[in-house]
Amino acid sequence: MASITLSGLSWATPDGRRILSGLDLAFGRERAGLVGRNGTGKTTLLKLIEGRLQPAAGSVAVSGTVGVLRQTVQVRPEETIADLFGAGGALEILRRAEAGLADADELSRADWTIEERIAAALARVGLDAQIGTCLAALSGGQRTRASLAAVTFAEPDFLLLDEPTNNLDRAGRQAVVDLLAGWRAGAVVVSHDRELLEEMDAIVELTTLGATRYGGNWSRYRARKAIELEAARHDLDQAKKQVDEVKRKAQAAAERQDRRDSAGARKGAKGDMPRILLGGCKSRAEASRGDGMRLAERQQARAQSGLAEARARIEILQMLSVVLPSTGLGAGRRVLRLDRVAAGYDRPLIHDLSFAMTGPERVAVVGPNGAGKTTLLRLIAGQMQPLAGTVAVMVEAALLDQRVGLLDPARSILENFARLNPDASDNACRAALAGFLFRADAALQRVGSLSGGQMLRAGLACVLGGARPPPLLILDEPTNHLDVEAIEAIEAGLAAYDGALLVVSHDETFLTNIGIVRRLDLSPGSTR
Repeated sequence: MASITLSGLSWATPDGRRILSGLDLAFGRERAGLVGRNGTGKTTLLKLIEGRLQPAAGSVAVSGTVGVLRQTVQVRPEETIADLFGAGGALEILRRAEAGLADADELSRADWTIEERIAAALARVGLDAQIGTCLAALSGGQRTRASLAAVTFAEPDFLLLDEPTNNLDRAGRQAVVDLLAGWRAGAVVVSHDRELLEEMDAIVELTTLGATRYGGNWSRYRARKAIELEAARHDLDQAKKQVDEVKRKAQAAAERQDRRDSAGARKGAKGDMPRILLGGCKSRAEASRGDGMRLAERQQARAQSGLAEARARIEILQMLSVVLPSTGLGAGRRVLRLDRVAAGYDRPLIHDLSFAMTGPERVAVVGPNGAGKTTLLRLIAGQMQPLAGTVAVMVEAALLDQRVGLLDPARSILENFARLNPDASDNACRAALAGFLFRADAALQRVGSLSGGQMLRAGLACVLGGARPPPLLILDEPTNHLDVEAIEAIEAGLAAYDGALLVVSHDETFLTNIGIVRRLDLSPGSTR
């Protein structure tokens, strides 16, 4: 029976930073979602299973075949969809057979149904493309779909999927969800896509403490986590009470000893006690005081240890939270207006678009990849000019694109915050960044050294964490590189944000949770 078994698995970076330590995990014929904060080692774990990395300690045992879908699909200029499927040789034999040039050996090896089966595999992931299409001619999302079709085409015992829905439009995301829903072999899926995680049979969470398996899908995992968090909070309260109680008892014992010592000293001062007895009483008092202090120290150490353990559990389990100041945007204030706009690059992507926002509306820009969603956001942000029509933005606006271009990569997060919020004190800067999990020295990290998820979180912190956030916030696929806890933190912050939101996202759960009230559909033929 096919299986993946990890025993005492550890791995560290070349500079010695420990990422995974002593993991014991097993995967069978199931769909397992691998979740955890950015940097906990999810992609590293997939690479160890695949054999691209070697463990520092422990072992990886794989029984069965494995198909891998990586986050980034690298392509050569001449590579085609057929090459992705490893079908170039088989198709060449078919072409020779059709031309009457194949010899007997080639005819015996000919796979007469391969074209139909590849077409069916592409259809399963919603990709309408020919087998001979060059991969370089496809969008990033289309290449991801083609790669997923090729991985499943081989019918491996296990799929290893690393963020399979990143960069996919709504139809592509749904195709992946549907494919995994019907997958009956094994799969280990790194994802922050909560719709996809609902199709899992188990959730494995990676934290700094190790790996924990939860049976069931994302909803069941979240319910269990809520129970754990409540229990951890209760334990923390009890640990704090225990520390206070130990301190109180130690103080009371010390005061009693002081009273006894004072009484002995007064009696000795009267001179009615023999010197030898007086010395014995003094020695016993000193020994008693020493014993009491050592006992109190042991009790306080145990209480503090219990408190530290309880706090560590809260640190791991506590959901992030973001609180934002008001933008002061009034309900009747006109935010932006587009009148019969055309926009694009070599050719127009947007034609005759009229659109307006008033007050703190929350609008999602939707449509398939290539429909012009990012172009529209850049147009509104003033990064490009329309080919026709007018664009008017009546309030201060901030655009967070996927590269977070408003941040200076050569400066620290703290320096970027101070640059974008020049009136904020150092304490205010640090407090705002702490709300986005950049505490203490983490705020001193150079932006250019951050992961994609950390960079977007830093951008949000710098834009939203100031004393007066901009009344219009424009977001381009904000959840693409964030872990689920960070996404939920952003959702909580945006739910409290009282300005206008214009968001491009294919994450339906995210759009629902931030309270989108209107959609601007750029799909061809849409009535908008």
